[in-house]
Amino acid sequence: MPPYIQRGKIPPKRHTELPHVPGFLEEGIYYEEVISTEGFSRAYSIAYHLRPPTRVLRIETAPSFSSPQCAVLPLRHVHLKTGAIGRRGDIIDGRCPMFFNTDVSISRCRPAQQQESFYRNAQDDEVLFVHHGSGTLDSMFGKLRFRPFDYLVIPKCVTYRLEFDHIEATDLLVLEAHGTIRFPGRYLNPDGQFRLGAPLSERDLRGPDELCAVDEEGEFPILVKDGERMTQYVMAHHPFDVVGWDGMVYPFALNADDFEPITGRIHQPPPIHQTFQGPGFVVCTFAPRMLDTDPRAIKVPYAHSNVESDEVLYYVRGHFGSRRGVDLGSLTLHPHGIPHGPHPGTIVASRGIQWTDELAVMVDTFRPLEVAQSAIIFDQPDYPFSWIER
Repeated sequence: MPPYIQRGKIPPKRHTELPHVPGFLEEGIYYEEVISTEGFSRAYSIAYHLRPPTRVLRIETAPSFSSPQCAVLPLRHVHLKTGAIGRRGDIIDGRCPMFFNTDVSISRCRPAQQQESFYRNAQDDEVLFVHHGSGTLDSMFGKLRFRPFDYLVIPKCVTYRLEFDHIEATDLLVLEAHGTIRFPGRYLNPDGQFRLGAPLSERDLRGPDELCAVDEEGEFPILVKDGERMTQYVMAHHPFDVVGWDGMVYPFALNADDFEPITGRIHQPPPIHQTFQGPGFVVCTFAPRMLDTDPRAIKVPYAHSNVESDEVLYYVRGHFGSRRGVDLGSLTLHPHGIPHGPHPGTIVASRGIQWTDELAVMVDTFRPLEVAQSAIIFDQPDYPFSWIER
């Protein structure tokens, strides 16, 4: 979880009155809401509203999200060229599934229009990786500015709306995690602080900053996604009416260029690039870094068989020394059961290189991934044979 922060007005003690005059109705206080994880046993935040957050006018069914359909493929490596994926919908209904299993779904999104409705994912934490674009993530916790190469981590049940500065320039990778996104435990000391040797620190995390409570009555629809089911809650007041909050559950940003790679004399294994973890998967950042310094070091990854792990790479920026034929916006899947490794010629080509400018996002899952039927139009069927010397 991100570190504890405090914004706006809060009382000195939890679960005590924060007076407000004249107040709403007769109580004369702000209304407390506890946002907790794993019941009441893990991280939480406490927010103070102008009005009770339970004031629902209507509940309506909305068009449901259908689960992705599996493509029928043999067990093979997959390369999806999605850099020119078409624009459609908004940041919610414009998501195009690429890979999925029971733990996580991986989608691409190039929205054609701004998000109009408020949105709330009732089951899944979300990670939006901003390949291109900038803007503001607005929630009851305040406004969070984002920029290219930001990871935006949005906990489940956070109502939010994204506003992009230039919708026509926006391009995202979207992860929906069927569990809680956390930082690797090995990066934290027993006191919960990032260790001095970790590749990131609290200073690299950006939480919501500008808190502006909206005091407005009316009808405010919120789309709530619960698995495949979509429901529209119509609130009697604006949902971003919070005057203060504190805690460790809130949306936050981490820029991939703030990740500090760990390097060594010889090649380091992929877990050193780990950035986040969720139940059944990890997220890694392959950031620009010095390459191995031993004069005899092989500077591209060794061939390896994926045992109990499926590997997805999303290519963001720079030159990828171990791979041929990938474009920016490409996605590759190297599944369990069969080996993969550097393409022919890349080992020799890497010998004199001291630095890599590559930036990529990797998602490793511990359960097999399915390829979505909607991804097949981007498939490069010759990719499994690209290791043959030509």
